[in-house]
Amino acid sequence: MGYNVFNPALVGRAFLQAAFPVAITTWFPVFSPDRFSSVSVATFTMPFMKPATDGFTGATPLSAFKFDHVSTGTYDLAMGFITGSTGETCAVLIILGGIYLAVRKMMNWHIPASILATVYVLTAILHFSNPEKYPTPEFMVFSGGLMLGAVFMATDMVGSPITTAGVWIYGALIGSLVVVIRIWGGLPEGVMYAILLANAVSPHLDNLIRPRVYGTKKIDIRH
Repeated sequence: MGYNVFNPALVGRAFLQAAFPVAITTWFPVFSPDRFSSVSVATFTMPFMKPATDGFTGATPLSAFKFDHVSTGTYDLAMGFITGSTGETCAVLIILGGIYLAVRKMMNWHIPASILATVYVLTAILHFSNPEKYPTPEFMVFSGGLMLGAVFMATDMVGSPITTAGVWIYGALIGSLVVVIRIWGGLPEGVMYAILLANAVSPHLDNLIRPRVYGTKKIDIRH
């Protein structure tokens, strides 16, 4: 505890993404009439056994735009009127949770602010250069797992920098990687990989940026 290099939840999800890609990309239809009164039979499936088909694999807003150039409305993305994995279907609730954590001093708000600002600015530049090819910045900010990753994953106290400048650079790195992977990568989503790569860089950022007291020798905080 407290010595993890990478965010443990994202490492687990990366394993599931590689080992069970279909299982974690299968969802119930949006607004199904029995969504509050029935329990999925897949819930009781034994580990590593194939569950009965009671959901469907549909295109998320990110994959629909990347492969079919079909955009989803900002309001639907923000309010969660879409199909997708937990954490990418209601940005408003995630923002409220992040505000609560920031007020309670349980989260460094500079990290999500840096991530979201970087994604917004870079996407705005791309969209301005070619509106037909690149999505709007609002779409990029509210779609996929960016909001969940920025608020709850990238802010892991162990995996993120401790210096003020390091925190802003850390967030900007994640935001830049998210845009690069989403726009030019083979996958429609890149939040998970962006945060894991930034976790690996985090200790080096602190070591390079950490101020040195005059007259003392700079210490490598990685040891």
